Amino acid sequence: MSKKKVNPYPGLPPRLRPFTDADIVCGVDEAGRGPLAGPVFAAAVILDPKRPIEGLRDSKKLTEARRDELAPLIREQALAWAIAECSCEEIDTLNILHATMLAMRRAVEALKTVPTIALIDGNRCPPMDIRAHAVVEGDDKVHAISAASILAKTARDAALVQLHAQYPQYCFDQHKGYSTALHLERLRLHGPSPVHRRSFGPVRELLQADLFAA
Repeated sequence: MSKKKVNPYPGLPPRLRPFTDADIVCGVDEAGRGPLAGPVFAAAVILDPKRPIEGLRDSKKLTEARRDELAPLIREQALAWAIAECSCEEIDTLNILHATMLAMRRAVEALKTVPTIALIDGNRCPPMDIRAHAVVEGDDKVHAISAASILAKTARDAALVQLHAQYPQYCFDQHKGYSTALHLERLRLHGPSPVHRRSFGPVRELLQADLFAA
């Protein structure tokens, strides 16, 4: 029995597709723009049309368990995939937007298969040597972007669990660096760690308060 054919561009009508069947298309997405701590991650994925993966969608709309099921499938069945990051130091130096764009470019450049066009989730594209096209809400419209979203999210979550082992007082394994009540409480109690983003408001304000107190 043949497998059901999956439409890899479910919300992207043919007339809006900036590529042809001859193009090698990679999807690109990021994870971790908003948190107060940890790197920002990006992933790039070229899916294999002969090996469709069912259930791909925006990683934020999937449970953690489902993301963890899909991530190894993507790595196994994609034609190519790569994950990259920008550190907290790069975020503080460049700002989060430019650091995110840099992480995306790094992910595309790390692909073992060179794509001819990158479809980027969002409304802007990083500068790169191949054509790039921004797709608003692309993580729910293009399966390659959905796959990139899942890889970036699961890789970043795993990195924050590792940071929890180094800095257990912040409970990174629970909030993954986002500005939850728990995180803000631990941040006020212990002060910023080396992996907190010093350019982000709550962290910057604590550092300024410590400076004035000194």
